[in-house]
Amino acid sequence: MKIVVLDGYTMNPGDLDWQELRALGVDCEIYERSSQADVPLRAADAEIVLTNKAALKRGEISQLPCLRYIGVLATGYNVVDLDAARERGIIVTNVPAYSTPSVVQTVFAFILEHCQQLARHAAAVRAGQWCRSRDFAFWLAPLTELAGKTLGIVGMGRIGMAVAEVGHAFGMNVLARSRSPKADAPAWLKQCDLNTLLSSSDFISLHCPLTDDTAKLINAKTLALLRPTAFLVNTSRGGVIDEDALATALHAGRLAGAGLDVLTQEPPAADCPLLTAPNCLVTPHYAWATHEARGRLYRVAVGNIRAFLEGKPQNVVS
Repeated sequence: MKIVVLDGYTMNPGDLDWQELRALGVDCEIYERSSQADVPLRAADAEIVLTNKAALKRGEISQLPCLRYIGVLATGYNVVDLDAARERGIIVTNVPAYSTPSVVQTVFAFILEHCQQLARHAAAVRAGQWCRSRDFAFWLAPLTELAGKTLGIVGMGRIGMAVAEVGHAFGMNVLARSRSPKADAPAWLKQCDLNTLLSSSDFISLHCPLTDDTAKLINAKTLALLRPTAFLVNTSRGGVIDEDALATALHAGRLAGAGLDVLTQEPPAADCPLLTAPNCLVTPHYAWATHEARGRLYRVAVGNIRAFLEGKPQNVVS
């Protein structure tokens, strides 16, 4: 059984051990990165292929006669043509829920940075401003307390619900909008429509998948509903936001700021309007990438292969 990893660097840049994966196959080839042109050649005689961003669409799958299993090293699996895989009887698996704690803490890192402006104040202290101060304390902008504020969450999957629980622990009022009402939602979580959520929230956190229904869900029309003091966080998919509309709103001061870990194009073009928009914090799609989360991702991916080899596939999406 030959295993090929097409783009292992992102999950494991060197701080995880590939030995557990190597032990599963007679032959195991691991590539740090693969272009689309590399895929048919590198995976030509592989029965098992693992991928993160290297796409396995119909064209690639048709060139891989030995392929029996595709393991996506992520939760989203849009890089694989599931119809083409099903037609060949190829099992496709993903790794759900591995990054939930890490993404949640990134959401609140954005929110708390906006509220406390730690980096700005630490830089001022380093520059000597505290040493020169006439008072024992100073602040450069109004500071915000989360207790009593309203947190609106769009998408109530595992991550959305975990964000809601942390917001509740901070003493926030929590609103939620989901494709279908959650019958088992706790009493403190108020479910509502999107317009009500956007117009009523001090902080909005996006946790919905990118679909035809959610593409550019946040656009000029929906942004107009936000309070001028509202702060928007996106750790889901970049395409959920109309980036030009958000940049325009930020420049116009129609919302207080945004924290974005995802963009429509990744890596972004140098002229992406959000890179220079005021009060916009952009991080490089790293919310999922703590050492602990990547370790969970790796262990579940190996477990998925082991289950497949034992004839009991798990986390199947095909």
